[in-house]
Amino acid sequence: MTRKTRIRAALVTATALAAAATVTVGISAAGGDQPKKPSEKQIAALFDGWNAALQTGNPQVVADRYAPDAVLLPTLSNEVRSDRAEIVDYMEHFLQNKPVGKKIETHIDVLDSDSALDSGVYQFTLTDKATGKKKVVEARYSYEYEKRDGNWKIVSHHSSAMPEG
Repeated sequence: MTRKTRIRAALVTATALAAAATVTVGISAAGGDQPKKPSEKQIAALFDGWNAALQTGNPQVVADRYAPDAVLLPTLSNEVRSDRAEIVDYMEHFLQNKPVGKKIETHIDVLDSDSALDSGVYQFTLTDKATGKKKVVEARYSYEYEKRDGNWKIVSHHSSAMPEG
């Protein structure tokens, strides 16, 4: 085989390899191996799971819904809660009111297969421990969810009472 023939063979081989790599990258970019994004309904159900955790009355169970590095800006406290112990502390007090949540308005944005936002307005029916009297508190909310180790966790939760309520 002459030198020219070897160079041509090498160029043909390199061109074929480059074309194959381009096709493979194109298939991957088109979503062949991309994880599937959750539906808005699946993200909305995360609130239902959180609300059900409230109904247990156990602050540890509620805190399990949050990532270890989550930030909670709660409705009934001026303190920012940025670790599990602080979230548990808030929930210990909040759960004394036997809260039952209900969404009034929701806006869900699925960012990708592992992250989503849910924001809107919800209300809580709270029961006074001493008198048994119920009151309804409306609040704005936002949840930021991330899928970590295969489980959806709250990484940021903001809740603030409606200013005109």
